[in-house]
Amino acid sequence: MKTIFIIMDSLNKHYLQAYNQESWINTPNIKKLADKGVIFDKHYCGSMPCMPARRELMTGRLNFLETPWGPIEPWDDCLPVELRKQKDTYSHMITDHYHYFHSGGEAYHTLFDTWEFERGQEGDAWHPMVNDPDIPEYRGKNRRQDWINREYMDSEKDEDYPTPRCFMRAMDFLENNYQEDNWHLHLEVFDPHEPFMCPAKYREMYEDKWENSYHFDWPNYAPVAEEEGMEAIEHIRKSYAGVLTMADHWLGKMFDRMDELGVWEDTVVILTTDHGHLLGEHGYWAKNYMFDYQELANIPLIIYTPEMSDLNYKSKIGENGRITAMTATMDIMPTIMEFHNATLPKGVHGLPLQHLLEENSEELEHHDAVLFGYFAKDINLVDGKYSYCRQPLEDSYLYHHTAMPRGFSDFIQRDKLQGAEMGVFLQHCHNVPHYRIKSKSNYHHNAPDFNLIYDIENDPGQTKPIRDDQLEEDLAEKMKELLKKYDAPEIQFERMGL
Repeated sequence: MKTIFIIMDSLNKHYLQAYNQESWINTPNIKKLADKGVIFDKHYCGSMPCMPARRELMTGRLNFLETPWGPIEPWDDCLPVELRKQKDTYSHMITDHYHYFHSGGEAYHTLFDTWEFERGQEGDAWHPMVNDPDIPEYRGKNRRQDWINREYMDSEKDEDYPTPRCFMRAMDFLENNYQEDNWHLHLEVFDPHEPFMCPAKYREMYEDKWENSYHFDWPNYAPVAEEEGMEAIEHIRKSYAGVLTMADHWLGKMFDRMDELGVWEDTVVILTTDHGHLLGEHGYWAKNYMFDYQELANIPLIIYTPEMSDLNYKSKIGENGRITAMTATMDIMPTIMEFHNATLPKGVHGLPLQHLLEENSEELEHHDAVLFGYFAKDINLVDGKYSYCRQPLEDSYLYHHTAMPRGFSDFIQRDKLQGAEMGVFLQHCHNVPHYRIKSKSNYHHNAPDFNLIYDIENDPGQTKPIRDDQLEEDLAEKMKELLKKYDAPEIQFERMGL
């Protein structure tokens, strides 16, 4: 068995032609994969943002209930290691996701037999410059190192961007290994994550006419400012479209090479993302701090298997090639494990998706509800009909569990570590002692004084919250059931009033 797992960061489902026929963004190659394979309509993220999502992809376990952004832990049973131990499967990572290579991203890339890192995304600490670079007047989040990295590239040359280079490396891998068996390729591109920078030819496809006096391709993680207005929103959306189209174009080059080499005949291809990204929707830029809208949580998933080259077979899957069962990020790891006929480690939360890829599967269920969210923030539940956001109690707290006390930029602060407990607190940690660090609960921006419930079938834009005591009681009981199922620390029940 051969598997190719493609992750595109911050890939918005509602902008993809495969999901939205009315989308104005040109993504023919993602649509090509969707036409060849099957589309999952109710696929949800779990642990957010970037690194929590990736830890979940590696382990098949929700982790936002016990840990924020951080490294792989000593007790994690991870996909590449399990494939190698059980099936001697060769795994290779190609990525430009620089978060793997700074603090808080330790021990992910070394899970693989080999790995390649294409440099230069966002604030990647790459090119050295002691003096400050020339920085134009700008608005948003731009970082000093990002401006330095830009000085060392030709912004009009595709090959100077890390995402095209990742697809080039993937084509090299395929040419060298397509005749071999029993491998897993983890192909990950940071785009269309911000900053939304690409050659002008891609933005020009969308008639971006931004002529403001300030540079703007990386909005702050904040509500859209009044002075920014629709002109800025349209510019950012068209810039996002340009970056996405560049990524799609190079994905298409890889697909063309797969056509030439006959890779489709014996290889599974899976494409997904970690979470969505708001581009002015609901009055917000970006992610993390606001209510976790469907645009952020309901993410794309497309799977192709060689059997689907038979269109008659594909037409009998789901609702004519569309899977309406509820699935989640935690299902990816067990699905890839099952494609390689490997046994799941004890404690995996996710479920393999293969039964949904069989003929006459339209009536099959998967999860009846899933949880998603951020460490220390709300806990969200979705069951296909309703979304439920339960907020923590006032002045509540929880615990960060780790044996690797690293965060986004450095070690966890010494004063926090001095107050940490040491022991064995998690059920699934294989009796490995670890830190338990007290952390305050957070509320999302503009949180109301009640828990938000939406009827996402009839109100997909989540504009009309429902106040119904009995419905909330039922949803809260389901949330409590899932928290138990997914080994949530006891403190989570206390801080959520459950």
